[in-house]
Amino acid sequence: MTKLNDLRDNKGARYKSKRLGRGIGSGKGKTSGKGVKGQTARTGVAINGFEGGQMPIYRRLPKRGFNNIFAKDYVEVNLGRLQAAIAAGRIDAGKVIGTAELVAAGLIGNPRDGVRLLARGELTSKVSIEVCGASKAAIAAVEKLGGSVTLPVAAAAE
Repeated sequence: MTKLNDLRDNKGARYKSKRLGRGIGSGKGKTSGKGVKGQTARTGVAINGFEGGQMPIYRRLPKRGFNNIFAKDYVEVNLGRLQAAIAAGRIDAGKVIGTAELVAAGLIGNPRDGVRLLARGELTSKVSIEVCGASKAAIAAVEKLGGSVTLPVAAAAE
């Protein structure tokens, strides 16, 4: 049994640091492997994106696209996965299914800006579900079985 004062790294687990600038016989003397003079022989010069005075690639290429910083980031849940969770007994179809129930069942991790219900897969249980968004096909599939989809007032108006 090893003692705490006997703990060591495995042999070869740590590299010995190169001792630079310690004479010509070391192989890393004088210039320490940096070549001769100039910008790259000095410290603190690796300017990211600098191409030696040539127009850098990020300025040669045109700007393109648009990133909407206000866009909502919804988590998507398909009807098929919802039905599989109901069949496995992780979700009670008799109660209202909300974000908390979906997280508890392991269908989603981080709910981000809300849950959006999509129509992929088949639903066979009557469910009442509260989500931030749903596709028309998903709403139709749930209501066909006598269930209901509750959306926030702002989302329902869109």
